[in-house]
Amino acid sequence: MKKSVPLMAGMLFFTALSYSQAENMTAAEVRYRDSITKLNQSNAAIAASQEAYNKGIELFNQKNFKEAIASFNKSIASDPNFTAAYYNKGVAENEAELYDDAISTFNTLIKKQAAYSKAYFQRGRAYQGLADYLKSEKDYEESIKLDPNNPKAYYNYGTLKFLQQDYNTAIKYFSKSIELDPASPMAYNDRGSCYRMLENYPKAIEDYEAALRKNPNLAFVLNNVGTTKKKMKDYTGALAAFNRAISVDANFFLAYNNRGVTLLEKGNLDDAIKDFEKALSINPKYAPAASNLSGIYFKRKDFKKAEELATKAINADPNYASAYVNRGMAREMLRNMDDACADWKKASDLGSTEGKTCHSGNCSN
Repeated sequence: MKKSVPLMAGMLFFTALSYSQAENMTAAEVRYRDSITKLNQSNAAIAASQEAYNKGIELFNQKNFKEAIASFNKSIASDPNFTAAYYNKGVAENEAELYDDAISTFNTLIKKQAAYSKAYFQRGRAYQGLADYLKSEKDYEESIKLDPNNPKAYYNYGTLKFLQQDYNTAIKYFSKSIELDPASPMAYNDRGSCYRMLENYPKAIEDYEAALRKNPNLAFVLNNVGTTKKKMKDYTGALAAFNRAISVDANFFLAYNNRGVTLLEKGNLDDAIKDFEKALSINPKYAPAASNLSGIYFKRKDFKKAEELATKAINADPNYASAYVNRGMAREMLRNMDDACADWKKASDLGSTEGKTCHSGNCSN
């Protein structure tokens, strides 16, 4: 009696066929069996891929980026055509600062789906992380061409131009990002920093205040207001901004350091010392605070303490030129001219005009 196709389909799901049973199947039944088997295998692979992908998203949201990458790899292994898994794997690699890996992932994704604007955007981020600005620019441009309404692409292009000190072009891209997403404070803040670098302080303050209207609790924006007002010699306004920044974030060591610098310029050394010490208590590796303390102890003629603090700054950041200048000045007063000249030479080599002046005026070579 000829077996019916429906019966064979049921047997494939619930029983294992013996070799002799397989021998008795018709060619049509074999083809049907094979197609069902492939479909079941495909469905199982897709289910496994989706499960691993969902786990990767969960880990990513927990900021467990390396484990997320492993889950996305499992997802891709089960379904090599699952483009969302490639994309999120690359994003996780960017977040983990595994930029070379991210570039490789997005290269694969772009081969699979060439017109994927966000893939170019994220690969541009990876190139930017490696300071390969030319390739980063090309990717941001391609991302914008594919999706001219993505504010993040304009914003990142703006940050790239800022890093290259092309502030006017950066302003153009930040402005476009603001046009597309006027609710985000970041582009306002960064455009303000462009204006600050161009010494257009009123425009900088205008943008920082716009950012604060979007979110009044951004300590770093308040800090930027403070540093800009200090440049404008508005010490009262600067101190008020630093105070607000610290009230928002009591551990924001940059605000303590910058408030200390403002107090130092006003001649309030005791309070300046407290702020620099507070900054160092929060971040013992913050070289500017240690160097600033060194300068105060030099003013107070405690040259040994000034030398110790400058050394602390240098140990925290061997490329911090001001610390070498300060230590050289302390060592000069301690009658250690050979080491003082070595410090000034190092500061000069790091690009310090003051270090070059001290060295040329006091040292023979």
